[in-house]
Amino acid sequence: MSGFMLRISDINYSIDGRPLFEGASATIPDGHKVGLVGPNGAGKTTLFRLIRGETTLEGGDIGLPSRARVGGVAQEVPSSSTSLLDTVLSADTERAELLAEAEAATDPHRIAEVQTRLADIDAWSAEARASSILKGLGFDAEQQRQPCSDFSGGWRMRVALAGVLFAQPDLLLLDEPTNYLDLEGALWLEQYLARYPHTVIIISHDRGLLNRAVGAILHLEARKLTLYTGGYDSFAKQRAAAREQQAAAAKKQDERRAHLQGFVDRFKAKASKAKQAQSRVKMLEKMETITAPEDAAKQVFTFPVPEQLSPPIVAIEGGSVGYDSRAVLGQLNLRIDQDDRIALLGRNGEGKSTLSKLLAGKLEAMGGSIVTSSKLRVGYFAQHQVDELDLAATPLTHLQRQLPEVGQPRLRARLAGFGLGADQADTLVGRLSGGQKARLSLLLATLDAPHMLILDEPTNHLDIESREALTEALNNYTGAVILVSHDMHLLSLVADRLWLVKAGRVMPYENDLDTYRAELLAGDTPPKSKDKPKAKPARPARETVQLLRADVRKAESRVEKLTEMLQKLDGILANPRLYDASRKQDAVKWQNKHSEASEAMARAEALWVEALERLEAAEKA
Repeated sequence: MSGFMLRISDINYSIDGRPLFEGASATIPDGHKVGLVGPNGAGKTTLFRLIRGETTLEGGDIGLPSRARVGGVAQEVPSSSTSLLDTVLSADTERAELLAEAEAATDPHRIAEVQTRLADIDAWSAEARASSILKGLGFDAEQQRQPCSDFSGGWRMRVALAGVLFAQPDLLLLDEPTNYLDLEGALWLEQYLARYPHTVIIISHDRGLLNRAVGAILHLEARKLTLYTGGYDSFAKQRAAAREQQAAAAKKQDERRAHLQGFVDRFKAKASKAKQAQSRVKMLEKMETITAPEDAAKQVFTFPVPEQLSPPIVAIEGGSVGYDSRAVLGQLNLRIDQDDRIALLGRNGEGKSTLSKLLAGKLEAMGGSIVTSSKLRVGYFAQHQVDELDLAATPLTHLQRQLPEVGQPRLRARLAGFGLGADQADTLVGRLSGGQKARLSLLLATLDAPHMLILDEPTNHLDIESREALTEALNNYTGAVILVSHDMHLLSLVADRLWLVKAGRVMPYENDLDTYRAELLAGDTPPKSKDKPKAKPARPARETVQLLRADVRKAESRVEKLTEMLQKLDGILANPRLYDASRKQDAVKWQNKHSEASEAMARAEALWVEALERLEAAEKA
C-alpha cells in the first residue's frame, strides 16, 4: 500500500446534539506515526470509533485503502484459561485460519498456496515474535505459559495490547495504551511504535512518547482537525505561533471595523458623504470575521498547605515489609524530610507499590524501627482508589461525607480548586470522564492538608494541560512528595531525589533519569570495559540543560517560600507580648518552629547552590 492510509473528508458528527466534528478533514500518509491530541471530551475516542465504522457519520467521508486491516485494543480483555502466549498468537486471525486449513486441506494446489502465504506472513517465527512482545510488556517466560485468568484486569489489558501489536494491522489505533503500563513497559512501547512497519495513530497525553515515537501530531480543537509535522514540542511551538498570528489578525480587523464604523456613524446623515458611508457599510458587511483564538480553560490543582513539622518526618532503620510473612523489601534505612521530592524507580514487581503502602500506613512493617512525626498526616493516591469511587454519588456528595461540618459554598470552592466546576460538582461520578474522576480522587487524598503525599501513577487519564498543572501544583506544595509514575516528563520536573527499588532493597540512585531510561532500554547491560572514555564529555543535550534550569527554579522557589516563612516567624518572635509569663509555651513553640525553618533554609540553600553549580557546569561543557 502506498500514498494515503487514511483520508478524513469534511466529516460531521454530534453526540446528544453537541457537535464534536464540523467539516473536519485530515489526510494521514501511509506508514506515518501520528499522535492524536486535544482536550478531554473533544471527541478523540469517538474519532477512532468512526474510523473503525462502529459509529455512523452524519456527513462527510472516511476513506481507507481497500483490504486495509484496522486494529486496536479490544475493550473486552482476555480472561480465559488459554495461556498468554496462545492468546497473543490467536490475535493474528489470518495465521490461525491458515494453520487450521493447512491441517485439513487435501487439494495439493491449495496446500501449496497456504504454505506460500504462511511463509509470506512469517508464520513460523510467530511464537518468538509474540514472546518478545509479551516480554517487552513485562511478562517473563513462565508467566507467558500461564492462563489469562490468573492475571488482574490491568495485566490482561497488557495481553490485549500485545495481541494487537502482534497482529500488525495496516492502521494501528491505540487509545492511551500507557495508562496500564509501568515506566519500563511505556519505554519499550515507545521504541516498538517508532519501528512499527505500518501506520499508527495514538491517543496519548504522555509528552515523552509524543516527542519520541511519532512524527506528526493530529490536533482536534474547536471541532476541526489539523495535522502538524514533528513531535509534541514542535506542535506546541507551531500552535503558539499560529495563535499569536490569529490573535494579531483579529485585533487588526477589530481596529479596521471600528475605523469604518466610526466613518459611517459620523457621515451617514450628511448628503455629501452618503455614498462613501454606504460603500463602507458594504465593506463592513462583506468583511469575514476573524475570531481571536479561545484561551483554553486554565487547568488547576490547589493543594492545601500543611504546617511545618520537625525533620525528619519519617525515619526507617533496618526496616522490612511484605505480605503473609514473606518480606518483599528488607534492610530499609530511609529518611524523609518535609521538603523532599522523591521518585521511586524500579522494574515492575520489585516493590515500589509495597514501599508506597508502608509509607502510607497501609502495610505494617515486619521488622526494624519506623519513627514518624506524631502529627504526620499522609495523603495516598493510587489508581484503584479512582475505581472505588461511588459512581451513584456526585463529587459534592463525596466531599459532604468526608467533611459533614463544612458548608456547601466552601466544598464547591474546594472542588473548583481541583478543576471540578459547578457542572461537574453535581454530576454523578459514573458520568464523569476518567480525568475528572482522577481529579476528585486527588482532592479526596489531600483534603486534610497532608505533610506527605504519595502518588502512584497520578497522571493516568489526565490530559497534557492537567499534567502541566499537576507539575506546577506539586512544585508549589510545601509537603513531601513520593512519586511512582511512567511519565518521565513529570518525574524530571518534580523529583529532586531518586530511589531505586531493586532486589529487595531501596537505595539512592546517583545517576539522572536519562541514564536510568538508557539502562532500562539496554536491559541493564553493563558498558564494555574496552570502551575508553572520551577525552571531552559530550555537550549536554538542550533538554538536559532545561531540566537543570527547572531544578534551579524549584530550589529558588523553595528558598523564597522559606524566606517568607522566616520573615513571618521573625515578626511573631519580635512581639514582646509573646514573652508574657502566661504565654511561655507559645514562645517555646514559635522558637522551635523558627529553628526548624532555619534548618530547612540551610538545606534548601545548599540544594540551590548545588543546582546552580550543576547548571553552570552543563552550560560551560
